[in-house]
Amino acid sequence: MQLRLGASSLAADHVSGLSSRRAAPLMCCFLGHASGSSSQWQAVKLRSRRPWPRAGAGSRIVARAGGYKVAILGAAGGIGQPLSLLIKMSPLVSALHLYDIVDVEGVTADLGHCNTPAKVVGFTGQEDLAGCLAGADVVVIPAGVPRKPGMTRDDLFSINAGIVKELVEAVADHAPGSLIHIISNPVNSTVPIAAELLKQKGVYDPRKLFGVTTLDVVRANTFVAEKKNLPLADVDVPVVGGHAGATILPLLSKARPKTSFTDEEVEELTARIQNAGTEVVEAKAGGGSATLSMAYAAARFIEASLRGLDGDGDVYECSYVPSQAAVPELPFFASRVKLGRDGVEEVVAAELRGLTHFEARALEALKPQLKASIDKGVAYAQQQPAVAMA
Repeated sequence: MQLRLGASSLAADHVSGLSSRRAAPLMCCFLGHASGSSSQWQAVKLRSRRPWPRAGAGSRIVARAGGYKVAILGAAGGIGQPLSLLIKMSPLVSALHLYDIVDVEGVTADLGHCNTPAKVVGFTGQEDLAGCLAGADVVVIPAGVPRKPGMTRDDLFSINAGIVKELVEAVADHAPGSLIHIISNPVNSTVPIAAELLKQKGVYDPRKLFGVTTLDVVRANTFVAEKKNLPLADVDVPVVGGHAGATILPLLSKARPKTSFTDEEVEELTARIQNAGTEVVEAKAGGGSATLSMAYAAARFIEASLRGLDGDGDVYECSYVPSQAAVPELPFFASRVKLGRDGVEEVVAAELRGLTHFEARALEALKPQLKASIDKGVAYAQQQPAVAMA
């Protein structure tokens, strides 16, 4: 049976309101001139409000000459297609390379008709993978199979682990200096797999490896705004831990704007955020998982990474990264990070201080489960040594 790489299902996150006064992903918005004589695609800042001082506040991001090359591996699938569209809209992207094992030609042709600057090129099959990756600044991996009703993210391990292994080995060989964004579930295990393979290849840089957990933040922001009747663009809830069930820990006590929650609200919101992926899987009744919201969230994180590469000094997002700064006993952990020219510049471990009793207890409870998922990924990679790609 042939599996389309891009058929994976993940959780997508939040893009804040379209406002040049906010801070978050930078996308393109169609603006028509009043004269009617011309129109243009103009970059608009879409940022979530940050609690930290902003370097060079008021400055406008302008794409450098030539821009950046982004490669999406699994571009013909449920996440890959809408994600490719969103990235095609970014003024920071000059080249968009789309890879899948089937159906990528149609996606490439379709996106190629969009009048945004990024040049789209499609690549089909393993023999074209090297060409897809050559010169990539950012590589995104949404490839894999989606969840179905009754499945957990961990149930996807047996199939998606092998897909991630093959693709990460290719990245190591053909784009070793790129930022690697992994969406393929189970993220708690696939990111450790990637790290081990990159070590085996001798090209591991922990600053440049990310598990995309932005969807958890997007959902947390959405659900909190709805529950407390707050303007969505003002809400910022850090989500730490991992990217599956009880390992997802929204820090509601750290939410901005500062908001009070009853014990019942905390329990209800936390449970909904943790199980939001299942909510979508069940609503689709076997038709897939969270593809549109995942694409949205991934686009937000990719845009943040590109802004960091481009020299923006005030880019913060939550991500599942190799770091023991937040929790020393866990080699991988999702927390807020500062993004820069070389990937992760800082892990904001301070957000784990001063937790409520509920959050501190939940943090301790998730550690064994997350550690087991990490160990499972590491063991898989060590038992399946990396091989050189053509």
